[in-house]
Amino acid sequence: MSRRPRKDVPAQSVPRPTVSVCRGCCCGTEKIPGVDHAAQLARLRSGLEGAATVRAVECLDACEQGNVIVVQPSAEGRRAGGRPVWLGLVNDEHAEKDVITWASAGGPGLADAPDILDLYVFQPSRRVRAGLDG
Repeated sequence: MSRRPRKDVPAQSVPRPTVSVCRGCCCGTEKIPGVDHAAQLARLRSGLEGAATVRAVECLDACEQGNVIVVQPSAEGRRAGGRPVWLGLVNDEHAEKDVITWASAGGPGLADAPDILDLYVFQPSRRVRAGLDG
């Protein structure tokens, strides 16, 4: 039996969506010119610290939409009907700020996305979507 004091565990965790940032064969590389890809990922991580999980993922196989970001709902957001939202051509800081605002407010199922993000939404094939969930 350990004699170390127990740390207090919060009774209820804050819903945390997951923001997956493609960093594969095209996204995050010089194939998408004019974007500081490392700075983009750093801004997302900094802006969402404590509010969402941000992860860089391998190629999401939607290269024609690079840079691709997928905002996945928290468990609470999924129970409320939220589903992953695929955003393509996220190549400017304004779009990043809108993603940060939305995910910080709870993301899919818990908060409405800023209207401007509708311009970035696309539907990848079922095969591609299954790869992210798998």
